[in-house]
Amino acid sequence: MKRALLVLGGLVAAAALIVGLVVFQPWLLFSDVRVDEALPTIRSTQPAATADPDSSATPMPDSVPDQVPEPVPVVLASGSFVSQEHATTGTATIIGNPDGTRVLAIENLDTTNGPDVHVWLSAADAVEGLDGWFLAGGTAYVDLGVIKGNQGNQVYDIPAEVDLTAYRSVSLWCVQFSVGFGAAQLG
Repeated sequence: MKRALLVLGGLVAAAALIVGLVVFQPWLLFSDVRVDEALPTIRSTQPAATADPDSSATPMPDSVPDQVPEPVPVVLASGSFVSQEHATTGTATIIGNPDGTRVLAIENLDTTNGPDVHVWLSAADAVEGLDGWFLAGGTAYVDLGVIKGNQGNQVYDIPAEVDLTAYRSVSLWCVQFSVGFGAAQLG
């Protein structure tokens, strides 16, 4: 009888270990996935031309053809990541493209790898530390998909119907454990 209880206890412990490994995936804490997607190029406005005082300036003709600047992507909002459940750094930038599409560019991301981590636009504020762990899960959000990697640069399409004024932050949200890894306040 004692031997049967030991065998049964061993089987239960082995089953619990297997379930724990499948659910928590602890090996992810020790592996990194680096993504280096090309980020949209944001061109700053051209600085005003200044005359060199040492040169003889050539007068400008009275009529200069109007030059229409080429449309370029523009920054609609951006912010730096703060750590929540896991140490997280990098920046999140929402970019409006000339064709009307919008993307979220995450640059220089560095966070912990984890199971089922998604990139969300969230109506919650980005609050650092324990106070921010669960905020994004209690508000409206738009899921942009599973995080492509826990390090590097990555770009996510934002659906056309999303009203950006309804979302204050970008959250790296672990769906499996309902906790934020990190978040960036958009401004």
